[in-house]
Amino acid sequence: IMISIRPYAQILDRLKSVGLRPTRQRLALAKLLFEDDCRHVTAEQLHGEAIDAGIKVSLATVYNSLHQFTKAKLLREVVVESGRAYFDTNTSDHHHLLNEDTGELFDISNNDIQFSAFPSTPCGTKIDRIDIIVRVKSDT
Repeated sequence: IMISIRPYAQILDRLKSVGLRPTRQRLALAKLLFEDDCRHVTAEQLHGEAIDAGIKVSLATVYNSLHQFTKAKLLREVVVESGRAYFDTNTSDHHHLLNEDTGELFDISNNDIQFSAFPSTPCGTKIDRIDIIVRVKSDT
């Protein structure tokens, strides 16, 4: 028995489950983002992929959608420096390794980084999450 699944069914359910209206552009961008395993993309990279896929969308719409997905906890924003951010489809607690030569961002498991102590926090606050970015570059 052959079962046909609508190509956008999973994405549609995912957007609806977090209260986002599944507009045509959101669906198309979400399909690009979540079709593969964990990804790290910039807004510009996703915009380029959308254009290559024949999706008519402005860079501003891509940014808006990425920020809406992040607010809905479908993505995690990783700011590597002022004005330069990646959007990560892996929302679990983990850290990152940034290759400064290529701009590639890789996941580092929480188990691969050990802490011996944590800093004190201001009165009335607690540590929500610790994000570490390990920066590497060619040694030549």
